[in-house]
Amino acid sequence: MAPSASAPTREEEEEEQQQLEEELSVPSHHPSAPPDELFDISTTVDPSYVISLIRKLLPLDARNGDNTEIRVSNCNDEVVSSSNDKFKRMEIVDDFSKSDFQGEDEEDSGRGGENARVSAGEVVWEECGCVLWDLAANQTHAELMVQNLILEVLSAHLMVTQSVRVTEICLGIMGNLACHEVPMKRIVSTNGLISAIVDQLSLDDTQCLCEAFRLLSLGLQGSECRIWAEALQSEHILSRILWVTENTLNPQLIEKSVGLLLAMLESQKEVEHILLLPLMKLDLATVLVNLLAFEMSKLTNERIPERYSVLDVILRALEALCVIDGYSQEICSNKEFFQLVCDLIKFPDKVEVSNSCVTAGVIIANILSDVSDLASDLSQDLPFLQGLFDIFPFTSDELEARCALWSIIARLLVRVQEDEMSASGLRQYVFILLSKSDLIEDDLFDHQFDENKENESLATCGRRSNARTFALKRIISILNKWNSLKDSVEEKHVMEEHANDENIHRLLDCCHKHTVSGAE
Repeated sequence: MAPSASAPTREEEEEEQQQLEEELSVPSHHPSAPPDELFDISTTVDPSYVISLIRKLLPLDARNGDNTEIRVSNCNDEVVSSSNDKFKRMEIVDDFSKSDFQGEDEEDSGRGGENARVSAGEVVWEECGCVLWDLAANQTHAELMVQNLILEVLSAHLMVTQSVRVTEICLGIMGNLACHEVPMKRIVSTNGLISAIVDQLSLDDTQCLCEAFRLLSLGLQGSECRIWAEALQSEHILSRILWVTENTLNPQLIEKSVGLLLAMLESQKEVEHILLLPLMKLDLATVLVNLLAFEMSKLTNERIPERYSVLDVILRALEALCVIDGYSQEICSNKEFFQLVCDLIKFPDKVEVSNSCVTAGVIIANILSDVSDLASDLSQDLPFLQGLFDIFPFTSDELEARCALWSIIARLLVRVQEDEMSASGLRQYVFILLSKSDLIEDDLFDHQFDENKENESLATCGRRSNARTFALKRIISILNKWNSLKDSVEEKHVMEEHANDENIHRLLDCCHKHTVSGAE
């Protein structure tokens, strides 16, 4: 009789198990499908495959056939109808059975074998969860998943799991589900689920908090925003959100946490009524300004591209706060905040942070509308004036931002007393206007194609709709004053050094043309 093959040693089993875990490992967030299951999410996926994945996510007590009342279709069943309200207990076959570890004797299946089985089960759970995370980004797949009780499965895990990775995957799946109308409504209607989601804010794991903040932001942006706002309104929860926002050093977590605050500020009036007053009492404005100061120091000293989006969302949150009646004065009167956004306007490499610079321009326009005296000092800040013109190329598709920039320029130029100014002082303004003449002409040219659109957006631009015309008149006055100095022999060399007649006349003609068309 041929000798039987020798049984593998414990070391060989552990090495094989480690290799299996490495092959099945996935990223810590934003997962991709396993290599042998890659597919385009727009492609139809067999419903039985999705159902089988959900089955593998069932908690172990449901797999062992206890009294957990979660029913998931067999892989050969039809899709469970979303109208089913009652679910019978169903004994689930254990997918992590001993058949996965054939060749292991009873006497060799001690603690080491049990640990290997649990570890393999966690790997399989994580792999299936990550595939569902990806599938949930597609509306059809998302609706199929909620019809087959994935929310009940995920809710059960959130309430009992001690694994931050399991929590992250559960929140990630729900975050993608929440991007679609029908699954979002099912999340809201699932008993206790929103409370379970909010409870995850007590965790100290970065990725879990990122996914929780993302999910809560989506909830506040939907039609059921009031329910989400009420779940967040207690002081200890809002304090926790602000604490995480202010104390984390992780750029992604800062972005997600401020994104949640932005969702609160931009949501419907009823959410503002519920959340804004307690947030302001907890010093929301100071938290945001401190974050802006930190990001500006990073931008000035290190210029880390991954932080640019963080700067952008902080500024958007501050912009939203600046226009809320009853609360805008507190932020608009903050001198540190005003100086920070002015510094951003003067930042030389605007291409890297163009969106943030545009937002800063809108913020400054809003502040000057409330605190007009600040324009006096700004009118003497020539790098600031130059920086405003440099932002125009980034506002071609943003009518409100262009109106905001022209309103600032008008407020500054009206304070330039060209008749009382020395030739050397006037020369600096003329030099800036001529050096930015191409940007001015491009914006005025684009304005010709925006007139109809602008007329429809007067409510948005408000008084700024006439700011361009007023600013152009001030430019004309400054250039004309400069031309009058040609008769001054002692100043002739100053004029010839920085400006020639051709450039001056071209800019004057352009301004005259658009001043007339604007008046019409």
